[in-house]
Amino acid sequence: MWFATKDMVISLVILLLVLVTPCSSAFWSTHNKIKTAIHYSPATELEPGSVSNKFYYDIEFPRGHVALKGVTAEVVDEAGNPVPLHQTYLHHWGLFRYYESKSKLSTDTRYDPHRVLHMSDSFPNSHILVRNIGICQGIILGQYYGIGSETRGTNTDIPDPFGLEIGNPAQVPEGYEEKWCDLYNVTVNEYGIPLSPSYEGGLYCCYDQTQCRLRKGFHGPKRTLYLRYTVKWIDWDEYVVPVKIYVLDVTDTVKTLDTSNIASSDHDCRVEYKVDPCNSESKKDNECVDVKRTSLPMQKGGYVVYGVAHQHSGGIGSTLYGQDGRVICTSIPNYGSGDEAGNESGYIVGMTTCYPKPGSVKIFDGEKLTMESNYSSTTRSRTGVMGLFYLLVAEQLPHEHRT
Repeated sequence: MWFATKDMVISLVILLLVLVTPCSSAFWSTHNKIKTAIHYSPATELEPGSVSNKFYYDIEFPRGHVALKGVTAEVVDEAGNPVPLHQTYLHHWGLFRYYESKSKLSTDTRYDPHRVLHMSDSFPNSHILVRNIGICQGIILGQYYGIGSETRGTNTDIPDPFGLEIGNPAQVPEGYEEKWCDLYNVTVNEYGIPLSPSYEGGLYCCYDQTQCRLRKGFHGPKRTLYLRYTVKWIDWDEYVVPVKIYVLDVTDTVKTLDTSNIASSDHDCRVEYKVDPCNSESKKDNECVDVKRTSLPMQKGGYVVYGVAHQHSGGIGSTLYGQDGRVICTSIPNYGSGDEAGNESGYIVGMTTCYPKPGSVKIFDGEKLTMESNYSSTTRSRTGVMGLFYLLVAEQLPHEHRT
């Protein structure tokens, strides 16, 4: 434990401002009503082969009734320089919304709203997790934002006049307040379930403070890193058309139940899967592509405003089809070709996005979609790959919203 006078604390803060912008700082700008803030996560120390999986409560985020217009993130060092993926690989980052009990804050003197938890810890009883619209079971894939290595080169902006509504007082339960938490490098089984002896690799074996095997005799320095995230938003008004977030998973072995004339769905999203190498005959015919598909019933539809897929290295694209076979969105990975951050050779550094003309792409209530995720299987097996699709859907068009 250490103590400091007020002057010492002020001097320390000034020094930190010179060395690196701390997590409580923000840069503000406005352009056509859009506000922008740049924040930093708490520091994370990593050395060669080490894994960090942190869960930060009550991070810096826009307050009040606003419409989110976009969120991006990247890993940077103490000087604010972007860190290349071949030095520190960003598996995932995620933003989750939750309601926190006001009474917990006032009655528990030991309570620290900015504490760091592991995903294996239980979600506190004083918190209510607010997940996206779906469609996976429970809290699986319940984040509002979150991608991985492609984060620097993937557009997340929401076009006008649409926005993702947050901070509406009418939606917050009495006695609670809305806050946000951040999962930096989400790579852990949140339930602490023992791994199967046949499990060959993926997110379940890369939990916090584990150590990857290094080349014998290799030593490297420890580094202090941050997740720098940028948030764009506007104040909420009657002209903003709200959108809802859907996260679809190609591993979802959904079962549609129809009893007593009430249709329901039993989802089972596994998040990751394995791609086996193709056989010699397929290699000879240049057909080494692993194609994984699933059918997903959409209880509630709407107009697609934005779409993007998430894949790992080896991915060659993903497509979402309507029930009649029409293409709703195709998202293709962009691979880097250099050494600099944002263009790392062999890594996915961006995903193409879909911004259909408002009203041109509609998902109908009860429509069954088909999701397809394609991976190259030419050289070797790939463990722990993902096939996700993020959709922003508006239930009304602008002219309908205003009438």
